[in-house]
Amino acid sequence: MSEEILSFAGASGDTTAYIAKPDGGTTKAVIIIQEYWGLNDHIRDITRRYEDEGFLAIAPDMYYGKTATVAADAAKLMQELPIEDGVETIRRTIAAVSEKYGVTHFGITGYCMGGTYALRAACEVEGLSACAPFYGDIPPEAILSKLRVPTIFISATKDGWINEEKVAQLEDITARYELPLESVKYEADHAFFNDTRPDVYVESAARDAWALVTGFFNDRL
Repeated sequence: MSEEILSFAGASGDTTAYIAKPDGGTTKAVIIIQEYWGLNDHIRDITRRYEDEGFLAIAPDMYYGKTATVAADAAKLMQELPIEDGVETIRRTIAAVSEKYGVTHFGITGYCMGGTYALRAACEVEGLSACAPFYGDIPPEAILSKLRVPTIFISATKDGWINEEKVAQLEDITARYELPLESVKYEADHAFFNDTRPDVYVESAARDAWALVTGFFNDRL
């Protein structure tokens, strides 16, 4: 494995992406969008896990070098990031990675805030071939109805933020527009995939979701 930092122009200034690249090369690329904490060690670890599975793994820095360790600070960083800027940074990530590595089809995933951006990008950004958001927020119906990218939406039944009502709304829009989206639910709380947070981490759900998503990306990319 090789680890690289790719610099490029984000929506609101210069930013970077952390990249983990298999030694043998690959045409399968996955973009990993951070939780609201920022591009921290946990997200870099997930990026390396994707590399271990044979993917070119890319984690763009949506906060331009800022991270948080306190929830109030993380929430502030998230609120200060306009949704359009985040989507544009994903679009520019795809362009920069395509230019450097010659990849043309990408999967995208993300967690918490990152799940919100992953699903939104799947509706609005060219070059994405598969999407697997984890417990992210739901785009407005007018945007979600444009989804054409095969998607697995992962949620948690005990989640107080992406709650049953929001997931039901997603499933209703999916049915009415016949969207290529599968809704998968785990008996867990928000952020159950984050193994650095023992208060919410659920190993069995995380392992199952990982197998599901990596298999999905292997099939679609």
